[in-house]
Amino acid sequence: MTHRPQRLLALAQLANSVGDGAYYVTSALYFTHVVGLAPARVGLGLTLAWAVGSLVGVPLGRLADRRGPRGTSVLLALGTSTAVASFLLVRGFVPFVLTAGVYASAQSGLAAARQALLAGLVPAGERTGLLARLQSTLNGGLAVGAALGGLALSAGTAAAYRGVLVLDTLCFLVCSLLLLRLPAVTAVASVGPGGGGRRFAVLRDRRYALVAVLNAVMLLRLPLLSLALPLWITERTGAPAWLASGLFVLNTLAVTLFQVRAARAVTGLGSALRVLRRSGLVMFASCAVFALSAGRSGRPAAAILIAGAVLQVLAEMQQSAGSWQLSFDLAPADRVGEYQGFFGTGVTVARTLGPLMVTWLLLGWGTPGWLLLGALMPAAAYAMGPATRLSTGRRAPEEAGEPVFAAGTG
Repeated sequence: MTHRPQRLLALAQLANSVGDGAYYVTSALYFTHVVGLAPARVGLGLTLAWAVGSLVGVPLGRLADRRGPRGTSVLLALGTSTAVASFLLVRGFVPFVLTAGVYASAQSGLAAARQALLAGLVPAGERTGLLARLQSTLNGGLAVGAALGGLALSAGTAAAYRGVLVLDTLCFLVCSLLLLRLPAVTAVASVGPGGGGRRFAVLRDRRYALVAVLNAVMLLRLPLLSLALPLWITERTGAPAWLASGLFVLNTLAVTLFQVRAARAVTGLGSALRVLRRSGLVMFASCAVFALSAGRSGRPAAAILIAGAVLQVLAEMQQSAGSWQLSFDLAPADRVGEYQGFFGTGVTVARTLGPLMVTWLLLGWGTPGWLLLGALMPAAAYAMGPATRLSTGRRAPEEAGEPVFAAGTG
């Protein structure tokens, strides 16, 4: 196995993450200042769009299994590029929601299809390590993109914001071209008797669903850096408001530099579960430390918040590595795309429901809210063990632990 497919996967990840980073930091202002939508309507439209995206992840992942993950990934990357370009033409709420729905659907499907493509090109024992490298690449690309977006924010003009959308459009186009250069992978779900069995079997797989739900609980950390901590810092502490940006940079740099190292401890289901349990405990400690910043001012509050952020990123890297291993090892070999599409909805659910839950707990309850949120993490992590044993118990050992794909040449 050469390293060329892994390099191409990393370059494709880098290309789209640079575009995403620029888009994320400027899109809200583009839609409000240039398109003219009210902030509440932008929030509602994005919630509706990502709700649709979470629903189509499974069928698009299934499409990757049946028609081939490389071709499906290329088409979905092109679909994302087209959707971003279409934002340049949006004028009004309904076109915005429709375009955002296409964007979210293509992004959700692309994530599932690329996981299936990775599984087809990379041996089972190397997948978690490669995903760690891709995560580092993702964070590095987001940082570069965010810096480019910052230039547009500094300019503050409609032309600058439109330039970011053009950049994102081109980045996903480059991503699609890089994915096209990868070897084709056999569409395994259509091979064998019955043409791949029942449709959308993952929706009936309650054991796998339980693992995915527990993972979604652990993903409630996602809104902390982008939403909860900025509000907490300004409303409950005397730390400077700019510290929220500093904590985000700290997180991004740490993941870029150390995610690969954090993933080395994960080599199978057993080590994945141990790392997840450790992640839950560290996340509880992080929440407890964040809670200590309440009512403190200046440097003491900043020092406490930085300590909490360090613990939070350690927990994040461990949780990511453990969950990657489980999501692949518990999926049937002929339905990786479909199962990855379902597992990936945890991110969408956490980003959709998490902000409401996290802000209610933390800003409404204060320290007890932090402790309750923190306690959810080890509870979910320790429940992963029994849930995983249930999931592997009904599947042949070789299918549960070593999914095998055959690479094609077409």
